Amino acid sequence: MRRKEEYEFSFKEPEFAAEKKGVWAFIYDWMDSLIYAVILLLLVFTFLFRVVGVSGSSMNPTLNNGDWLTVSAVPGEISVGDIVVITQPNSLNEPLIKRVIAKGGDTVDIDFLEGTVTVNGQVLSEPYIAEATQTMGDYVYPQVVPEGMLFVMGDNRNNSVDSRSRAIGFIDERYVLGVAQVRIYPFGDWKIDDYE
Repeated sequence: MRRKEEYEFSFKEPEFAAEKKGVWAFIYDWMDSLIYAVILLLLVFTFLFRVVGVSGSSMNPTLNNGDWLTVSAVPGEISVGDIVVITQPNSLNEPLIKRVIAKGGDTVDIDFLEGTVTVNGQVLSEPYIAEATQTMGDYVYPQVVPEGMLFVMGDNRNNSVDSRSRAIGFIDERYVLGVAQVRIYPFGDWKIDDYE
């Protein structure tokens, strides 16, 4: 009889050990997966895109104060019409979110009486602006954008400090953090430019 009890006892011990090992294996696997997920997220946010918040009303009605956007972090071609995040030092001491109006070599002219912006002799169609451009800034127009630079403006033209002001001026392309891609907050309002 003792041999049977000893056998049962010795048989139960490995079961308990296997069950205990299963819990630790589960915790280890879970932590391992969590670490890989965090590393993957860090790589994505570092090399593919970043999340930025909008502060202020200079991009109304396209972007509103408190919106959150994904911004491509992969260097690429910047196009006229893109909304970009700019880290160039400025008198406001903050990053900027503006729309690219012209690139290096382009000639920008603004008719403040008509409220129109002309690039290389063509009046821009701007369905995204809040109202006609009537705030002048410091520069006399026309202006030729230097090579490697951008001329940017906010969509809320009469309430935006942008390339029309010496406080911002032309933007060196090397200071463009990225191009806005998708609005992630508020939820469900993903598209940035609804006029497209």
